[in-house]
Amino acid sequence: MQYTRNMITGASNANLIIILIDARLGVVEQTRRHSIIASLLNIPHVVVAINKMDLVNYSQDVFNNIVIDYAEVVKSLDLHDVHYIPVSALHGDNIVGKSERMAWYEGESLLNFLETVEIEHDTNLSDARLSVQYVIRPQTDDLHDYRGYAGKIVSGVYKKADKVTVFPAGFSSTIKSIEIGGAEVEEAFAPQSVVIQLEDDIDISRGDMIVKNDNQPKLGNQLEVLLCWMDTKPLIPGNKYYLQLNSRLVRSIVRDIEYKLNVNTLEKEYNPGSVALNDIVKATIKTASDVPYDPYIQLRANGGAILIDETSNVTVGACMIQ
Repeated sequence: MQYTRNMITGASNANLIIILIDARLGVVEQTRRHSIIASLLNIPHVVVAINKMDLVNYSQDVFNNIVIDYAEVVKSLDLHDVHYIPVSALHGDNIVGKSERMAWYEGESLLNFLETVEIEHDTNLSDARLSVQYVIRPQTDDLHDYRGYAGKIVSGVYKKADKVTVFPAGFSSTIKSIEIGGAEVEEAFAPQSVVIQLEDDIDISRGDMIVKNDNQPKLGNQLEVLLCWMDTKPLIPGNKYYLQLNSRLVRSIVRDIEYKLNVNTLEKEYNPGSVALNDIVKATIKTASDVPYDPYIQLRANGGAILIDETSNVTVGACMIQ
């Protein structure tokens, strides 16, 4: 009952997904469901582990046919950086070391691939986004005028003297200093946690976003989202929730539901009668105040949000902003 919800929760921050295929069965409905969710979450690396090769006599033909079948899935979903590895988990073939029983396979073992795959390039260093988590005001004799903005750089690079804008208010300033672990540095980048001081004394609070002037996010209070519903209680248009995007928390209301997405076929069911646990829908969410955001497909770090029940504080939905 909680399958889709659990997978989206677990994979939302993943750089790589392993899709397991039974060599005897090939590409089945569950394979497509896994792959569709990986595509929706824009996971950058995909490993297709074709397991139980021992039960098909380590056949290269069986492996090749599954690769051909899955290539059609890759094409339809526009998956990227897909790698295929034949394995037998029971006997350890191609798990830690290369298997002598599949000498025809010239690639890496699963563990070696996982240890060497390059994920540093997955971090977006172009779109500078710093979500303020805490405003530091010591107000001591030696730090009487100190005002620092602490938070995690979710993407991009910041340097001293950079011209920045604070969203959603739109105030502009210049970076006076950057600190990491109490030491001042010349620059910082994602995913480091920092304290930034600005040249100007402006009103900034938790949930605001500091961005560079030459690359700014979208700003609005009406969001088109793909929404995975995670609650046992059905979603009803008009219900009110908190929406949290990074450290920004705002009241919101689910206005309209355009369609429900079939996660097995990608078909769209327009005007669905109800939205239940594990359903994925295209919805419109209106927030009480403006939210700085980026489309999820462009910047996962500032395009994914959650919905929180106002009374129970339970997370009831995961949103991918379109």
